[in-house]
Amino acid sequence: MRASLLLAPLVATLVGFGGTVALVVAAAEAVGAGPEATASWVAALAIAKAGVSLVGSLRHRIPVLAAWSTPGAALIAASPGLTDLEGAVGAFLLCALLLLATAAFRPLGRLVEAIPPAVAAAMLAGILLRFAIGLFDAAGQAPSLVLPLLAIFFLLRLASPSWAVLAVLAGGLGLAAGLGSLGALPGSFGLTPLVWVNPRFDPAVLLGLGVPLFLVTMAGQNLPGFAVLKAAGYPVPTGSLLALGGLASLLSAPFGAHATNLAAITAAICTGPEAHPDPAERWRAGVVYALWWLLLAAFAGTLALVVAALPPVLVATVAGTALLGPLAGALAVAWSEERHRLAAVVTLAASASDLVLFGIGPAFWGLSAGILVLGLERLARRRPLPEGARPS
Repeated sequence: MRASLLLAPLVATLVGFGGTVALVVAAAEAVGAGPEATASWVAALAIAKAGVSLVGSLRHRIPVLAAWSTPGAALIAASPGLTDLEGAVGAFLLCALLLLATAAFRPLGRLVEAIPPAVAAAMLAGILLRFAIGLFDAAGQAPSLVLPLLAIFFLLRLASPSWAVLAVLAGGLGLAAGLGSLGALPGSFGLTPLVWVNPRFDPAVLLGLGVPLFLVTMAGQNLPGFAVLKAAGYPVPTGSLLALGGLASLLSAPFGAHATNLAAITAAICTGPEAHPDPAERWRAGVVYALWWLLLAAFAGTLALVVAALPPVLVATVAGTALLGPLAGALAVAWSEERHRLAAVVTLAASASDLVLFGIGPAFWGLSAGILVLGLERLARRRPLPEGARPS
C-alpha cells in the first residue's frame, strides 16, 4: 500500500459526491421524496457504488470505480410531476432489469473492445476539458476564493498531486468560511437509515422514465466508463461489470436509488500513475474507493447537507484541479497515433460540447462521431484507386 492508494480514491470519492449530490437531491425532490427518503436515496446509491467497486476490483484485479447515474439524475430532475416516489421506484427496477439483460448480450462487449484507444482517450479528454474550463470560469467569478487555491495547488503539486487536491478542499473550506460564502451547516451528524419504498408499476411511467433512464445510463455513463478503462490500458470485462451494476441497481432501487453504473470522470483519478506507478497494482484503489463510499454512506444524509452548503465555485475548483492530470494523460494518448488524430479531434470537440440529442449527452455522441470518422477513413483507404493514379 502507498499513500496515493488512499488519497486518490478519497479525492475521487469527494469529487464524485460533491460534484453531483445536489443533482441527486433535485431528482428526489422532483418525485416528491421527503428528507428521510432523500437521505435513504443517497445512502443506498453510496452502498451500491461501494459494492460494485469492491467486487469488481477484487474479481478482475483492475481499478473498477462505480458511480450513480448523473445523466439519470438529471433526467429525473428535469421531469417534475411525471410521477411520485413509488412510481419512480418501479421505473428504477425496470432500468435495473434492462441493465442485467444488456449484460447477457455479448456483442456489446465485442463492440466496446473494438474502440481504438485514441478515440476512447479523446472522449475522456472532452469530458475532462469541461471541468478544466470550469475551473478557470470559477476563477473569474470568485477570484478572491479560487486564485489562492490555484496557487496552493500548483505549489504543493510539485511534492504530491493527491495532497495538493486535498489542500485545495481544506483551504477552500477555510477561505469560504472566512469570506462568508458558506451556506447553513447541519448542527450534528447522525447515521442515515435506509427507507423501504413499495414500488408501483405504471406503464406510462415505465416507458416515460424507466426506458429513458436505462438509455442515458448506458450511453452517458457505462460506455464512457468502459472507454476510460480501455484508455488506461485495461481489459474490459463488459458483461461482468454490467451485471454487477444491474444487480446493485436492482437491490438498491427499493430504497430510492435510481441507477448504479461505471464511473468515467472520477475513474480517471484512480486509473493513472498518480494512483500507483504500477498499473497492475491500481486495482487496490478500487477497493479503497469502496471503503470510502461505505463510510460516506453511513452519514450520507448529513454530508449531503454539508455539500449543499459549499459555494458552487469551490466545488468546481476542487473538481477541476483533481482532473488536470488525467486530462493531460488522456490528451497524450489521443494524439499518439497520427492516423487516428482527425477522429480524435472530432471526438474531443463533440464530447466537450453541449450537444444533447434524444436525451443523450455529448460523451456518447462524441464517441459515435469519432467511430464514424474512423469508419469513413477506412472505407476510403480500401476503395480502389482510379486507373493510372498513383498513391501519394
